[in-house]
Parts: sequence; structure tokens; C-alpha cells
Amino acid sequence: MPFLSSAKSVQSVTTKGYHRCGDSLYLQVSNQGTKSWLFRYKSPVTKKQREMGLGSHKFVDLAQARQWAQDSKKLVLEGKDPIEERIANNSRLQLAQARNLTFNEISKACIASKSHEWKNAKHAQQWNNTLNTYAFPLLGDLPILAISTDLILKVLEPIWVSKAETASRVRQRIETIWDYAKARSYVTGENPARLRGHLDKILPKTSKVKRVRHHPALPYKQIAAFIEKLRNRAGFSPLAFEFAILTASRTSEVTGAKWGEIDIKEQVWTISADRMKGSIEHRVPLSSRAIEILNSIKSNRNPIEYVFPGLKHNTGLSNNAFRALVKKMHITNVTPHGFRSTFTDWATEEAQFPIETVDLALSHKIKNKTEAAYRRGDQLERRRELMVLWEQYINLNITRGVQEI
Repeated sequence: MPFLSSAKSVQSVTTKGYHRCGDSLYLQVSNQGTKSWLFRYKSPVTKKQREMGLGSHKFVDLAQARQWAQDSKKLVLEGKDPIEERIANNSRLQLAQARNLTFNEISKACIASKSHEWKNAKHAQQWNNTLNTYAFPLLGDLPILAISTDLILKVLEPIWVSKAETASRVRQRIETIWDYAKARSYVTGENPARLRGHLDKILPKTSKVKRVRHHPALPYKQIAAFIEKLRNRAGFSPLAFEFAILTASRTSEVTGAKWGEIDIKEQVWTISADRMKGSIEHRVPLSSRAIEILNSIKSNRNPIEYVFPGLKHNTGLSNNAFRALVKKMHITNVTPHGFRSTFTDWATEEAQFPIETVDLALSHKIKNKTEAAYRRGDQLERRRELMVLWEQYINLNITRGVQEI
């Protein structure tokens, strides 16, 4: 077995087999002529002869290979197996890298894994929607190790009372994702999102708290049944009520709507600032069914100033018209204004739209002055997509005949 003592000899050797380079270092020349470094030793653990690859000679020169061989020989003298040490080091490195994975990245992996057990394909979409809306803005880019109880409370506290059901789902989903990370050894210790014995000592019990919900809302899965009942009733009130639901508008905005605000060609309804709660002009994209309602009114009688006329001459419907209609339909624990919450719940759970777009659709006023200063435009076309999906969701479920009231 020839001894190679210089870089030049390493470069020139072509004989197949092992070539000694000192300190248990060998250059192996394969049948194909490729050359690679090997450290040959007797394991102090298993007492068996072993070979550890140190890389190709194209990328590792003789000096570097000798240094690595010396380092490995030192481990052997310390009673350690170099191959096992390298495996352990790689595992520690991979674990360290894994612990730097963001909450967003681990969420995607968790959802992908859990989706195999979900019967409903929309379940993954609902997870993504609630996390995108409530958790990711604060937690998404943070390493999983940085997720603390304080941060989770910042996510949950703003919605814990006002949107109790949604908040509960968000907490459960964060808890599941953290448990997934723990099972993969990315994190250790107690789950900061656990409720029993932890968050329940900080957050009020939602079953006992006085709800700040002034407008009881219909669950969105029952909206199709409600719309179908509206379509089976005659008069302006049912048409106006459906129009309000399709546009996610306030009662007063619809009952006070005038033909001068409507652009049928552009499919836009522009409500002047003096009629808006926030005193800011609001453009509403109109879906095909909303346009159909308007055209049906125009074709059946000569349009007067108000789109949905009241009993008195040149007036719009009464603001109590929708309440009276709900009462006639014998539907309890629901208010007309609550249908805006129905729309919000659907948009959060089913539609893949950011909360900013949903807020714009509802013409919510931005309380944060800094955020308001940086918001540009009203996302009309983006909101049009949202309202089209809302109408499609309603029509599809009417066809299916699901979730009777």
C-alpha cells in the first residue's frame, strides 16, 4: 500500500485501492477513478474496525483531510466513536435549526399532517383562515420557541368576549400546533396555550361572562335557509332585507338608499358620507343577485327617489321594517344588524380574505390612527370578489337545502 505524502502525489495517483496518508488517513481510489478520503479506526465502543468518509479530494485537500483525521483520532483516544459523534452532532444541529422554525412554518406542517384525519376538506381552510386573521399577524414570523403565554394572550384577549366561539377555536388550534411542535422535539415544557390550569386562571370563563353582543346573529350555515324564506315572501321589505344581507350593509343604509346612489352599469352603490356611521363615503360592490333585485324593482314600477319605498309618499322603508319581518317569520334571537356578524363569521371561517378587506366591506372605522394613515384605497375590486363568493355560498347552500332554521 503506497504512502502519499504530498498534495502532488495525491493528485497524480491513479491506482485503485487504499493509499496511506498518515494518522489513519487513507485516500481511496474507486474503480471509476474517483478519489475520496477515509479515516480508518477501531471503535473504542464496539471494538470493530470502521471507516469514516471525510469527503472527496476535489473539495477537501490533503492538509484539511489530515486535520480532520487528527481530530477524529483524538476522539478515539478519548473513548468516543467519531461516526457516532458526527451523527449526534448532526442531530443536534438539525434540532437547533428546527427550533428556529417559525410558528407559521410549523402551523403549515401541522395542518398538512392533521388534514389526513379530517373528513371535511374545508377544515384545513377554516384553520388557515382563523390563524391568518388572528394568530399569524402577531405570532406567524416568530420562532416556535418564542411563543409565550403573554403573546398568546395578546392574540386572544381582544376577541375572548366579543367573539367567544372564534377565540376558543383560535386557542385550541394554537394549542394543537404547539403540541405538534413538542411531539417533534422542537419545544419542551408546558403548552402556553393550554386552557385548564393555565389560561383559565387568567381569562374570564366565557360561559359566565356578560356578553357584549348587542345584535344576536344567525349562524352562517343557516343563512341560505333564511334567504330562501325571504325569497318566498312578497313586498319590498324581503327584497331590501336580502339586499342588505348580500351587501353586508346596515339597515339605515339600505332603507335610505336612493336611485341616484346606484350605478347599475358599474355595479356599484355609492353611499354619501352624511349617510354613513363613520361619516366617510362608502362604495359597495354589487353582486349579480343584488343587481337582479334592483332591476326587478325598476321593471315593476316607475322608480321614485328611494330604491325601497315606504308606505308614505317619497319615503324609504322604515328602519323597523326588517325587525317586523323577522317577527312575522317567527325567527327568534336574531336581529337585522346581526347579519353583519353572520357575514363576518363566514368571511373568517370560510373565505380566504384578510380581516382588513372584511372590515372595509363592513365600512368599519379604523380606531388606530396610525393604521388609518397608512391604509390606501378601499379595495373595491377585492371586496367585489368577496361579495361574489358570499352570494355563491348562499346560492349553493340553497341548492343543497342544508341547515334549516
